Amino acid sequence: MEISINQQRTEIPEHFSVEELLNMLFTGSASGMAIAINQAIIPRKQWPVHMLRPDDKIILIKATQGG
Repeated sequence: MEISINQQRTEIPEHFSVEELLNMLFTGSASGMAIAINQAIIPRKQWPVHMLRPDDKIILIKATQGG
């Protein structure tokens, strides 16, 4: 199935959760990560159960520290 992540089209398997997507994209902790799907923020506690749909528009934001 095709979705958009930060305005880039991406193919993922059918029946994929937000948590599975993040595990596929990033290694390590999801600390400091925020995700919006179709302009709605998805709370972290819903990541394991929120299923992605074809043509979802996803925005991923990762907070970083700097000096």
